[in-house]
Amino acid sequence: MKKKTLWSRNFTIITLGTVISAIGGVAMGFALGFVVFDNTGSTLLTAVFSAVSLLPRAVLPVLVSPYLDNFRRKPVVVGLDYLLGGVTLLFGWYLLHHSFSLPLYLLFCLVMNTIGAVYGLAYHSLYPNLIPEGFSQKGYTISGMLYPTVTMIMTPVVSILYTKWGLGPICLAEGCLLLLAATVETQIKVEERTQKGQGFSFRAYIQDFKDGFAYLKKEKGLLRIYAYMPIAQGASEATEPLFRAWFRTAPGMDITMYALFTTAQFIGRTIGGIVHYKFDIPPQKRFSLAYLVYITYAAMDTILLWLGFPLMMVNRAVCGFLGINSATLRESSVQNYLPDHMRAKINAVSETLFAIVPSVMTLAVGALGEVMDYRLCVTLVSAAQMLPCYLIMWRGREDVKKVYNQTY
Repeated sequence: MKKKTLWSRNFTIITLGTVISAIGGVAMGFALGFVVFDNTGSTLLTAVFSAVSLLPRAVLPVLVSPYLDNFRRKPVVVGLDYLLGGVTLLFGWYLLHHSFSLPLYLLFCLVMNTIGAVYGLAYHSLYPNLIPEGFSQKGYTISGMLYPTVTMIMTPVVSILYTKWGLGPICLAEGCLLLLAATVETQIKVEERTQKGQGFSFRAYIQDFKDGFAYLKKEKGLLRIYAYMPIAQGASEATEPLFRAWFRTAPGMDITMYALFTTAQFIGRTIGGIVHYKFDIPPQKRFSLAYLVYITYAAMDTILLWLGFPLMMVNRAVCGFLGINSATLRESSVQNYLPDHMRAKINAVSETLFAIVPSVMTLAVGALGEVMDYRLCVTLVSAAQMLPCYLIMWRGREDVKKVYNQTY
């Protein structure tokens, strides 16, 4: 009898495809994070750029989720990887021959996030079906480790490439990697439930929406998770431009030190992922561990920029170690809690909230960064995050535990 393993054909292929696309994605994310501030010197413009570019993620997931719950998701994942690869190649070619233009960069990010919004929803809805039964926690641990590990390796390299050559060559490399990832993903073999023989029905489309919201309305634990996590994510995304501005403007700091600072966090995430992969967290302790991480992470952020650089790296490594464990617990718990025929719709609500709330917070904090010391601004935002954590997650812990502490 063949021994069951996490590393089935499908899981191996999706992991390989994700790693390939992540290499370019990390490079693009790093470069785009600096290019606007480097050319404008404004945290507010950087925040506006980030917030506007995320608009597709606030709208599209909800609109396309009924389709993804009734039809095959693999063709969407593969097709959009090919499309985004082609668009990125064209943008990279353009950048080699033209100088910086904020409207053009914004247009590219809108197109990229439009494709990415649909792709992400399809990917996250398909992914649980590619993990062998009984290996969900380990599967999501691997998933959670991929980007941290790639970031740890690629960030110092990208900082050098960006400083020397700019964004153009990075876009060309990302485009090629996306095309390669899509080709790898064509080899996935999975049976998906479809509604064959049915054309588009607006009435059925609206009913799908109603079913999704009716389900979510009665799931108080999910509601609390979806209420708090966008706030936590928003605090992280809103302060990120301030981190970059700090490293660009503070005496003795530079982009290479920012790369090392980021790498320290992802070293911690990688180590935490390995520990999480090796040791299962008992179901009854999952919520308590996750809540402890949320509070600790916010507290560590309040003091981050007041530390010397070596201690800043220690701070990030500790947060990375803790963060990967709570993220894996949340993702595996939520995705296993959701019925397959509801997964895309409910994930769409999450995607929308994760776009709207961080965008609003990024604009507000970016404006605050124009008139306040970067360090003080980060401290205030991080400290304020603790209150909703207590009010939403801790006071509603009995409902949230039904999601986190389930057996799967």
